[in-house]
Amino acid sequence: MDTVISLQSLVKNYVMGTQTVRALRAVDLSINRNEYVAIMGPSGSGKSTMMNIIGCLDSLTSGKYVLNGTDVSEMSDNELAEIRNREIGFVFQTFNLLPRFSALDNVMLPLVYSGMKKKAREIRATEVLASVGLDDRMEHKPNELSGGQRQRVAVARALVNNPSIILADEPTGNLDSKTSLDIMQLFETIYSQGNTIVLVTHEEDIAKHARRIVRLRDGEIESDTLNNEPPMLVKSVK
Repeated sequence: MDTVISLQSLVKNYVMGTQTVRALRAVDLSINRNEYVAIMGPSGSGKSTMMNIIGCLDSLTSGKYVLNGTDVSEMSDNELAEIRNREIGFVFQTFNLLPRFSALDNVMLPLVYSGMKKKAREIRATEVLASVGLDDRMEHKPNELSGGQRQRVAVARALVNNPSIILADEPTGNLDSKTSLDIMQLFETIYSQGNTIVLVTHEEDIAKHARRIVRLRDGEIESDTLNNEPPMLVKSVK
């Protein structure tokens, strides 16, 4: 198996005043290439902490984290930023788009950081926006797009660097049920094309779209099960 994410005896503690909060307690987790995994758990279970560590947004207290063959456990902030841009595509609940930038400019942004030349950036970003059904919205700014369209821009931005994993944090949290279904159909298409998706959610209906569900409680993995019957999605991506 080609392991993309390997968490080994991962511990994360937060010091709050005179108290130490143990957010993650010696967690072991492996995720292979082209897996579709949902991470679930109640508030305080450690799922947000795990997401931040997987996304190289936070450091671990002890243990080891290997991302796509690279040990990132002891990396500096600058090194983490570089590997984050190269290896991880983020999709957030609040979209996190730059309001004064067009959809195309928002999607090109990770390519700017990677040093790609402008013409190549435009070609790649145009291709990815078209692949998520937004070929007619490329010059629109976020306030000119619906919530679902904004999330599609965010998904395109996550895909543009061909990352090792797509890390989605409550990606349907700000969307109505119909639009949520459209976005989950889009994730299904992305998964079927060979991508690795890690979905962090508190919604059972959303988690059921994944092929594997990891449940956390009190900083530990409570269960790790395969989902062999994800919902049938028949809606068009466009």
